[in-house]
Amino acid sequence: MAKKKKVAIVFTGGTISMTVDEKVGAAIPTLSGEQIMSMVTNIDKVAEVEVLNFDEIPGPHITPERMMELKDYVNNLLVREDISGVVITHGTDSLEETAYFLDLTITSIKPVIVTGAMRSSSELGYDGPSNLSAAVCTAISDDAMGKGVLVVLNNEVMLASEATKTNTLALNTFQALGSGPLGIIDCNELVLSKNTGSRTIIDTDIVESKVALLKSGVGMDAEFIKFATDNSYKGIVIEAMGRGNIPPQMYQGVKYARENNIPVVIVSRCHSGRVFDSYGYLGSGRDLRNIGCIFGGDLPGQKARIKLMLALGKTNNLDEIKDFFEKGIYY
Repeated sequence: MAKKKKVAIVFTGGTISMTVDEKVGAAIPTLSGEQIMSMVTNIDKVAEVEVLNFDEIPGPHITPERMMELKDYVNNLLVREDISGVVITHGTDSLEETAYFLDLTITSIKPVIVTGAMRSSSELGYDGPSNLSAAVCTAISDDAMGKGVLVVLNNEVMLASEATKTNTLALNTFQALGSGPLGIIDCNELVLSKNTGSRTIIDTDIVESKVALLKSGVGMDAEFIKFATDNSYKGIVIEAMGRGNIPPQMYQGVKYARENNIPVVIVSRCHSGRVFDSYGYLGSGRDLRNIGCIFGGDLPGQKARIKLMLALGKTNNLDEIKDFFEKGIYY
């Protein structure tokens, strides 16, 4: 009988670690990794696990600096010969951002899986154990090798670059919009449904956290963009309308930022589809392209911000930053 693979499970907190505190009247992180694993039945039949408690925080409390520490922590596990893969539990509110951060910075071909839960252990239908089981099954699969960081919930396996939280409550909240999941867990096995494309790797140990994220809406002006530019922000991401268009007064703010050599990345507030300079009126994608804005493909704003933080940690060269976002998509 073949020896079972060993998976390191790194607990960081989130709903998967929460119980309802009677004094507070709401869920807070309380469970250790060992306590959570005690609810994951029969996992010892498919893999050997090593439980590690990295943190015990809710999703909104994670920071870019802590993500970098988690990257180093996971890398130290991946170099161990006895570890076949790593599973990370995380709060779902920011899970996609941490997963994408790790996907951009971890080069190991060993599977790295990020999972969580939508219901706390105090609720009926606690989904933590099921998601953990599926994540471990993914981590031991040969088919997960070299796929980058994967997000696994509700028995669906998604690329970190594509997974996004779409619903505040549903168990199937994480979706790969437009392209669908990479695969599913069926009878404890990873079954792939599509191939993966090329990954972007940003080799840096520095993250620039002063990157603003702004969403466009009708009648918005230049005020917030000028504020960010004048207050030492190093980059700006704008969720533009449609194909990458913004109101005329907002455009004046972007122009101001670019005149001050601030990298500005344009993505869409739409849930799917890439930005493109299809239109030529004032404030259009063509105007933004002409003043040196970078187009972020089909990334949502929160992921484009993560990528720009890492790109700025690596370089201040605008052409190099542009390559991280546009190479392979626009040229």
